[in-house]
Amino acid sequence: MNALITVVGNDRVGIIAAICVKLAEYNVNVLDLSQTILHNNFTMIMAVDLSKANKPFAEIAEALKVLGEGMELSIHMQREEIFDAMHTN
Repeated sequence: MNALITVVGNDRVGIIAAICVKLAEYNVNVLDLSQTILHNNFTMIMAVDLSKANKPFAEIAEALKVLGEGMELSIHMQREEIFDAMHTN
Protein backbone atom coordinates (compact mmCIF):
# COMPACT_ATOMS: atom_id res chain seq x y z
CA MET A 1 0.00 0.00 0.00
CA ASN A 2 1.19 3.51 -0.81
CA ALA A 3 0.41 6.64 1.16
CA LEU A 4 0.97 10.37 0.95
CA ILE A 5 2.38 12.38 3.82
CA THR A 6 1.95 16.14 4.03
CA VAL A 7 4.06 18.35 6.27
CA VAL A 8 3.51 22.06 6.98
CA GLY A 9 5.18 24.38 9.48
CA ASN A 10 7.91 26.89 10.13
CA ASP A 11 11.18 26.02 8.43
CA ARG A 12 14.14 24.81 10.46
CA VAL A 13 17.04 22.41 10.19
CA GLY A 14 16.30 18.69 10.44
CA ILE A 15 12.65 18.40 9.39
CA ILE A 16 13.21 15.98 6.53
CA ALA A 17 15.79 14.01 8.52
CA ALA A 18 13.50 13.56 11.54
CA ILE A 19 10.61 12.36 9.40
CA CYS A 20 12.79 9.97 7.41
CA VAL A 21 14.28 8.52 10.61
CA LYS A 22 10.76 7.93 11.98
CA LEU A 23 9.68 6.26 8.73
CA ALA A 24 12.77 4.04 8.77
CA GLU A 25 11.82 2.85 12.28
CA TYR A 26 8.63 1.47 10.73
CA ASN A 27 10.37 0.09 7.62
CA VAL A 28 8.52 2.57 5.38
CA ASN A 29 10.22 3.38 2.09
CA VAL A 30 10.18 6.93 0.71
CA LEU A 31 9.31 6.78 -2.99
CA ASP A 32 9.33 10.49 -3.79
CA LEU A 33 9.17 13.83 -2.08
CA SER A 34 8.71 17.44 -2.98
CA GLN A 35 9.40 20.28 -0.59
CA THR A 36 9.51 24.01 -0.77
CA ILE A 37 9.96 26.95 1.53
CA LEU A 38 7.76 29.98 0.97
CA HIS A 39 8.20 32.98 3.27
CA ASN A 40 9.77 30.76 5.97
CA ASN A 41 6.92 28.22 5.71
CA PHE A 42 8.10 24.67 5.05
CA THR A 43 5.79 22.47 3.01
CA MET A 44 6.43 18.92 1.85
CA ILE A 45 4.54 16.05 0.32
CA MET A 46 6.00 12.56 0.37
CA ALA A 47 4.92 9.42 -1.44
CA VAL A 48 5.75 6.36 0.65
CA ASP A 49 5.45 2.58 0.34
CA LEU A 50 4.06 0.80 3.38
CA SER A 51 4.00 -2.70 1.86
CA LYS A 52 6.85 -3.86 4.14
CA ALA A 53 5.93 -1.74 7.17
CA ASN A 54 6.31 -3.46 10.52
CA LYS A 55 3.30 -1.72 12.11
CA PRO A 56 -0.25 -0.95 10.92
CA PHE A 57 -1.09 2.22 8.98
CA ALA A 58 -2.96 3.82 11.90
CA GLU A 59 -0.04 3.40 14.29
CA ILE A 60 2.42 4.94 11.83
CA ALA A 61 0.06 7.83 11.07
CA GLU A 62 -0.32 8.53 14.80
CA ALA A 63 3.45 8.38 15.37
CA LEU A 64 3.96 10.92 12.59
CA LYS A 65 1.27 13.18 14.04
CA VAL A 66 2.94 13.04 17.47
CA LEU A 67 6.34 13.72 15.91
CA GLY A 68 4.86 16.75 14.18
CA GLU A 69 3.34 18.07 17.38
CA GLY A 70 6.73 17.83 19.07
CA MET A 71 8.33 19.75 16.21
CA GLU A 72 5.47 22.27 15.90
CA LEU A 73 4.58 20.87 12.46
CA SER A 74 1.39 19.51 10.98
CA ILE A 75 2.07 15.99 9.67
CA HIS A 76 -0.72 13.92 8.13
CA MET A 77 -0.63 10.60 6.32
CA GLN A 78 -3.40 9.40 3.97
CA ARG A 79 -3.76 6.26 1.92
CA GLU A 80 -2.94 7.11 -1.68
CA GLU A 81 -6.25 5.79 -3.01
CA ILE A 82 -8.24 8.03 -0.64
CA PHE A 83 -6.15 11.06 -1.57
CA ASP A 84 -6.66 10.29 -5.28
CA ALA A 85 -10.43 9.87 -4.84
CA MET A 86 -10.70 13.19 -3.02
CA HIS A 87 -8.84 15.05 -5.77
CA THR A 88 -10.36 13.46 -8.86
CA ASN A 89 -12.98 15.44 -10.80
